Amino acid sequence: MRRLCTAAEAKFYFDAFFKSSSETTLRPNKNCNLTSWVSGCEPGWACSSGPNQQVDLENSQVIPARTHDCQPCCEGFFCPRGLTCMIPCPLGSHCPAAKLNNATGICEPYHYQLPPGQPNHTCGGANIWADVRSSSEVFCSAGLYCPTTTQEKPCSSGHYCRMGSTSEKRCFKLTSCNSSTSTQDLHAYGIMLIAATVTLLLIIYNCSDQVLTTRERRLAKTREAAARSARETANARQKWKTAKNAVKRHASGLQTQFSQTFSFKKSAKSSEELKILDERRFETDEELYAPMHTSASGESLSSSAPPKGQQMEPGNLMWMMHEIEDGPNSYERFDVGTHDRKSKGHTSKGKQPNTHSQIFRYAYAQLEKEKAMQQENKNLTFSGVVSMATNPEIRKKPLIEVSFKDLTLTLKGKDKHLLRCVTGKIKPGRITAVMGPSGAGKTTFISALAGKAIGCRITGLILINGKNESIRSYRKIIGYVPQDDIVHGNLTVEENLWFSAKCRLPAHLSKPDKVLVVERVIESFGLQMVRDSLVGTVEKRGISGGQRKRVNVGLEMVMEPSLLILDEPTSGLDSASSQLLLRALRHEALEGVNICMVLHQPSYALFKMFDDLVLLAKGGFTVYHGSAKKAEEYFAGLGIHVPERVNPPDHFIDVLEGIVTPSASSGVNYKELPVRWMLHNGYPVPPDLQKSSAQCAMPSANEGLANGTNPAHAGIEERSFAGELWQDVRSNVELQRDGIRHNFLKHKDLSGRRTPGILRQYRYFLGRVGKQRMREAKIQATDYLILLLAGACLGTLAKTSDENFGAVGYTYTIIAVSLLCKIAALRSFSLDKLQYWRESASGMSSLAYFLAKDTIDHFNTVIKPVVYLSMFFFFTNPRSSFAENYIVLLCLVYCVTGIAYALAIFFQPGPAQLWSVLLPVVLTLVATQTRDSEVLKKIANLCYPKWALEAFVIANAESQPFHCICWYDYIPEEVKFSVQSRICLHCISICRSGILRH
Repeated sequence: MRRLCTAAEAKFYFDAFFKSSSETTLRPNKNCNLTSWVSGCEPGWACSSGPNQQVDLENSQVIPARTHDCQPCCEGFFCPRGLTCMIPCPLGSHCPAAKLNNATGICEPYHYQLPPGQPNHTCGGANIWADVRSSSEVFCSAGLYCPTTTQEKPCSSGHYCRMGSTSEKRCFKLTSCNSSTSTQDLHAYGIMLIAATVTLLLIIYNCSDQVLTTRERRLAKTREAAARSARETANARQKWKTAKNAVKRHASGLQTQFSQTFSFKKSAKSSEELKILDERRFETDEELYAPMHTSASGESLSSSAPPKGQQMEPGNLMWMMHEIEDGPNSYERFDVGTHDRKSKGHTSKGKQPNTHSQIFRYAYAQLEKEKAMQQENKNLTFSGVVSMATNPEIRKKPLIEVSFKDLTLTLKGKDKHLLRCVTGKIKPGRITAVMGPSGAGKTTFISALAGKAIGCRITGLILINGKNESIRSYRKIIGYVPQDDIVHGNLTVEENLWFSAKCRLPAHLSKPDKVLVVERVIESFGLQMVRDSLVGTVEKRGISGGQRKRVNVGLEMVMEPSLLILDEPTSGLDSASSQLLLRALRHEALEGVNICMVLHQPSYALFKMFDDLVLLAKGGFTVYHGSAKKAEEYFAGLGIHVPERVNPPDHFIDVLEGIVTPSASSGVNYKELPVRWMLHNGYPVPPDLQKSSAQCAMPSANEGLANGTNPAHAGIEERSFAGELWQDVRSNVELQRDGIRHNFLKHKDLSGRRTPGILRQYRYFLGRVGKQRMREAKIQATDYLILLLAGACLGTLAKTSDENFGAVGYTYTIIAVSLLCKIAALRSFSLDKLQYWRESASGMSSLAYFLAKDTIDHFNTVIKPVVYLSMFFFFTNPRSSFAENYIVLLCLVYCVTGIAYALAIFFQPGPAQLWSVLLPVVLTLVATQTRDSEVLKKIANLCYPKWALEAFVIANAESQPFHCICWYDYIPEEVKFSVQSRICLHCISICRSGILRH
């Protein structure tokens, strides 16, 4: 006990261990200094205190005097040079007495020499405390295990013993372990894990894709059967009506003949009987339209067999007619129902269709009924329009009238007018075309009406139904079709439309009615043949450009808007497709929808389908706003006549471009047309244009008018370079501020439509994102393959050693996994940004969108650590378990995925990718720096690579079998908490109990 180190001596030893650059030399102390150097100060020797001196092992303040009875250090203890006491060797080490090698003069198995000039001095015990770097023989050798610090035994067959083992460990099955083996070969388990992971992924992706394909095929068959049944029913009904009318005409002829032959009494009697017969036939015909819903049990459609007593006539039609005459209700295929075209919640709960067959049957029966109604209305002639407008079965939508007065848009920072003094209104139930030459502000005009103009200063009034309210308060019933086809390329046509309908139609609308809306849009746009085809992307070819354009419009049509704004919907479409689109929009207008669209030189056939025309000149001035049919009359009054066989809109735009000059007799210059319109309607002329209105021939004023500049500002001095730079920076800041305000500013909802809540939208988004991920299986497989290769390469190059607990390999792992997972996570939000902004602007929940993406990406977060470790772990074979490595790597992947989400959301794709590459490398370098800089240490404490590296190293250190009796409470704080320090690695390897406490 008198030779054991006290707490004060242990503290002195740890202080020297942390502060001194030498690993074996201690600072001078009370017992070992220049004036007092006893033999116990030599390595491997220790001395005792005086016989009358009391030694308190727990005293951490005073180092006792030890200069008596110096002897070699006992086995199982070590005595460092410059300290005259003994410290117990940790379990897992082998500390025998040293023996002198006469050839080298070194005390083996240690590396110290006998002091010169002392012939009676002999080799003592150990002199190093678990210094695995310079004295690895202190530990029990690999392939051997040491039950005590003085015993060393070879590892038996079927077991393995790593360096410092206190007992032998049994090898796993399927591994080969010979005697004196230090590690077990785990490659077989790695191959099994890889095979299991690959099999699981193949099953998930292939089976899921097969399930989706099979489900789509079954739905297609059900849909085709329902459509075929509806068509047959409609044809049978039409033929039945034809036959009934023929019978009526024949009966009327017989009645006339009978009235001429028989008496008045008999004629009257016959006429009465015929009338009764006609009423019965009429009642029979009306019963065809009576709703006959199938029960919720989902019985399959089947036609009744003809009765035994009735002879079967040749042909299916004759048999149908006999069935109807006997009892129309017996023929089940005539179940068409009398539902409104776009009724909401009209189906009773007890009779609502439930199965796919019933839903499609209901939808297609309604479509056939609508076709018959349109045919009866004589293809939308005047009488047909009146009939449809007064039809009580058509549900009227909320009407939105947008009026604007002196609407002016000025670009912030440049004082450039994009739109000037535009006055007028767009009315519900009418289609308004906005036309003009390039640079006339057409897109700016509709953006201002839709509340999407940013970076501009807006003056004037925009009134909604005569009230000064924000248009964004009605966004749930407003559809905006952008010029670019912003659709999801990895979804089918039907999936794109169906998702938009589910999220934007009223929540109380039943599923059959939603299906009816989607089917109506698909049929009206002629998309039946490509409904199950992927829309396609730039890399993967899908549907044609014209079909993609129609899908782009259909996304807004399925939500049944009250105001529909379209930006060049016919661009890229042929004449037939454009007419098909305009015909569908015409049907929407008949239901009260306010439609406004931008067009570039439409054909004459399309021009005749418009109700109103807004013609803009360069500079954003209005040239004409009124009925499209009266446009020619107005311009003719100005002396601008449309030549024969020339399309009027083409001629108007050519005049505004200056390509076609009006006749000299008219006395009109194309630059004067905006002022002429203002004077024609009595609108106030801006001060800078009043001179132009009085002197139209002045070229200076006309030049400013044509270019959209303000002549009043012509005398402004040119800014300096610094002034222009400052103005540009200010404009960009204001633009960003307006964008943030536009995207995140909340508006009171005045639409009166209650769409599905966040939870339901989350469910819809979850289904959509799941389908998208299944169709991106090749990209996912590529990510996993790269992770496998990275794990194999890093596991081969960076072997885990007991000196650094695998810190080098884990550092490479942190960088590699961070890079690969961040680049993959960027795809979650970077690729769908345009689609997100469009959906968010329409009122869909951003929270539901994010949560659905994150939920699906959790699958990759869980699988990727397994994929990487299946190669890295079994190549390096660290001391820590697979589960410990997996938990740390799972947290790392989750952390870097969140960082990638933030980069993808707040940056453009290019800068986001650059930051994703730089951050892991830079943060890892900062976390592993060894400089004594307080600033860098504080920054390093905030870096996630340091957290991950500490977790990996501590997991390996806790798996070490080393134990010791240590004075943990007196270890300096720097040693306790600095895992970066090499000294701390020594403390971790020895003082395992201290780590557990820490």
